[in-house]
Amino acid sequence: MGTLATSSFLVPKFLKAFETAGKLGAGNKVLVVLQLSGGNDGLNTVIPVRNDIYYRERPALGIDKSKTLTLSEEAGLHPELTCFKSLYDEGNLAILNNVGYPNPDRSHFRSMDIWQSASKSNEYKSSGWLGRWLDSQCEHCEKPTQALEIDDMLSLALSGEQMKGIALRDPARLYNASQDPFFKQILQSGNAHSANDTNSYLYQVMAETLSGADYIFAQSKLHPTNMVYPNTEIGRSLKTISSLICSDINTRVYYLSLGSFDTHVNQEGRQQKLFSDMNEAIKVFTSDLKSNHRFHEVMLITFSEFGRRVSQNASGGTDHGTANNMFLISGGLKKAGSLNGMPDLANLSEGDLQYNLDFKNVYATVLNKWLEADDSKILGGKYEYLDFV
Repeated sequence: MGTLATSSFLVPKFLKAFETAGKLGAGNKVLVVLQLSGGNDGLNTVIPVRNDIYYRERPALGIDKSKTLTLSEEAGLHPELTCFKSLYDEGNLAILNNVGYPNPDRSHFRSMDIWQSASKSNEYKSSGWLGRWLDSQCEHCEKPTQALEIDDMLSLALSGEQMKGIALRDPARLYNASQDPFFKQILQSGNAHSANDTNSYLYQVMAETLSGADYIFAQSKLHPTNMVYPNTEIGRSLKTISSLICSDINTRVYYLSLGSFDTHVNQEGRQQKLFSDMNEAIKVFTSDLKSNHRFHEVMLITFSEFGRRVSQNASGGTDHGTANNMFLISGGLKKAGSLNGMPDLANLSEGDLQYNLDFKNVYATVLNKWLEADDSKILGGKYEYLDFV
């Protein structure tokens, strides 16, 4: 019952259009956003293996070059990211370094809001970049495309000014909750309310939730994956996403999170475990998409609200920093590999990395070139496109 109660207030008015929206079908691009919550340490993710400053500032946390997965003479991957190394070698992984924004904020909550809303550091927005994409897609259409978050609560990223995505852990759980007699009794009582009643909207949203739960559950059963995913949260989430993608559900954006990467203490073991979970889940996910001939039509991007400071702290960890790296995974990349230079550790700002690529350039590229949307309208300004797609 709790699942539906939570989700019912996160469901867009148009969810009932799911029933007649038709299939997305092969050939349409799908975006999967993986949020690395808590501030992942980018310097121990893409490691500057020839930089003496890195090893000087991290005498205990610095990862020895011999243990890394070699990308180039200058860079190596964290040893747990074997799948990412394979994707890199295949030409299906792009890496962006030094990604951030002007006047960075080191608060988890504020910096995450900035990334999710695509705002400037001195402005506050109540809608997210993918929510505004949803608004733009649904402005003049009866059968809008959709955005799903694999979680119990909807993020700001998928909350638009008029429309919202829907949050669910898995289709079966939402469907089972929707069958509870309690909700059906509420709906029956709601029929007595007039359209002008202040409660009528809540009843309408709940009715649409029930309708959407049926549809999503039905679609999720059309193509159950034969792949064995890890029994981890990210493994179960990517299994759900893969099944929905391969069912041709009318959904173009999926959003999920992994964390926490807030590694102030004992970072080595914590990051290693999170990377192991991420690596194994994405390994199966990409193999699943390849076997179903969908890998060229799906792009997975990762981000974290900030990186960590260059110097390790006294507790075997790192503190909140600024710029970070992003991964882009797809069989449809036009340019792969390391797309820009490694961080300049000799040119820091109060001990932190200085960004040289605004994350909104990445968003603009994805919106315009992958989702074929008006990025300027959605982001509230024009940003230069990158060449990974």
